[in-house]
Amino acid sequence: MTLTTLPGPVYWPGCNFFAMKRLTSLAAFLLVLLPTHAPWWLDTARPLQSDPLTIVRGTIGRNDTLAGALQGIVSPGVVERLVTAARPVHDLARIAVGRPFGVALGPDGLLRAFTYGIDELRTLRVVRQGEGLQADVLLRRYDRSVAVVAATIDSSLFAAIENAGEQDQLALDLADVYAWDVDFNTEIQRGDSFRVAVEKLSLRGTFVRYGRILGAELVRGERVLQAFRHEGATGAGYYDASGRPLRKAFLRSPLRFTRISSRFSHSRFHPVLHVRRAHLGVDYAAPSGTPVSAAADGVVAFSGWLGGYGRTVRIRHANGYETLYGHLSRAVVRPGQRVTQGERIGAVGATGLATGPHLDYRMRRDGRFVDPLRMDAPPAEPIPPGERNAFEEARRRTSALLERATLSPIFTGLTGGRRLAS
Repeated sequence: MTLTTLPGPVYWPGCNFFAMKRLTSLAAFLLVLLPTHAPWWLDTARPLQSDPLTIVRGTIGRNDTLAGALQGIVSPGVVERLVTAARPVHDLARIAVGRPFGVALGPDGLLRAFTYGIDELRTLRVVRQGEGLQADVLLRRYDRSVAVVAATIDSSLFAAIENAGEQDQLALDLADVYAWDVDFNTEIQRGDSFRVAVEKLSLRGTFVRYGRILGAELVRGERVLQAFRHEGATGAGYYDASGRPLRKAFLRSPLRFTRISSRFSHSRFHPVLHVRRAHLGVDYAAPSGTPVSAAADGVVAFSGWLGGYGRTVRIRHANGYETLYGHLSRAVVRPGQRVTQGERIGAVGATGLATGPHLDYRMRRDGRFVDPLRMDAPPAEPIPPGERNAFEEARRRTSALLERATLSPIFTGLTGGRRLAS
């Protein structure tokens, strides 16, 4: 736990000193104690006589309880009263490592107020009201803007994103949009390019994270793959310009950003047995512990040790399909469990007959092994007629944003994104 103690009256930098002296003790405390920003909601605080306060600010440490974090600051009885007062709006028994908190003590040593940063957008506030404590949660909203990022891929999607001045998460999010059509492990080549319109979420002018991808265009040789976000009655999804969904029955790969070490073959030299034999699956080389996802919705038919496959998960899908995930270091699903596409089912390992960590991914249809890389899965349902107009309007707006990415030299080659009006 990290603590900062500020004895006596506390003033917010940049505020008028004489105005600050006339704030109530609670207002002065709250001006400095909110964990992440100056409190906009106290701009109109009424001037009253102030009391000297002792302010203690800190962060929750590993394995801390609230009583442990506040030990030596307030008594166990006060901690119990804090937990009870906060319970209707937030459970203080579930505090998180690294989250900020603050305590204001009056000149008599009694608790005047307590704050805890639940997350980026929510702050728990507990204040003294007479002889009791009153709790509420203060809410903030992200500032949203839209950026258009365009780049040509020279070595990898990650490198292109980095050279565009963006963070790795954007590469992961973009790969998720095209997860049904493009295997970024094998199908991206030098000279491919992309454009993406994405929300950026900020707090007080500081970028926090990416929001929704509104649309994207991926150019692979002569093939142009467009994706437009549509939020309909059945949820959000991505569609091409004609309204056909990108989502399909199977993901192109159960792993993100790895490499294929062995392809589907009816005759391959086995690296352990040293004989030629069929390899009716695809091997993805990846570090141990890399998450493995279910390629499609289905029911777990097997989860356990399976001979040379080692620790294995087998999933039954609709239309006679079955997928197998071998050499796992661990499995996190059980037989009979229903899983959804993209759900984590285990982690890459080297169990069974394996020379190193990798995933042996296999697919069968009606009992016969098929090459997962050549399987053409059917798409999901298209946009309902009643939502067509809304989709077309959103598509036109997003297309206009993406087209702007090609009009300025800033988007030539490996370049950065431009912030547009939201």
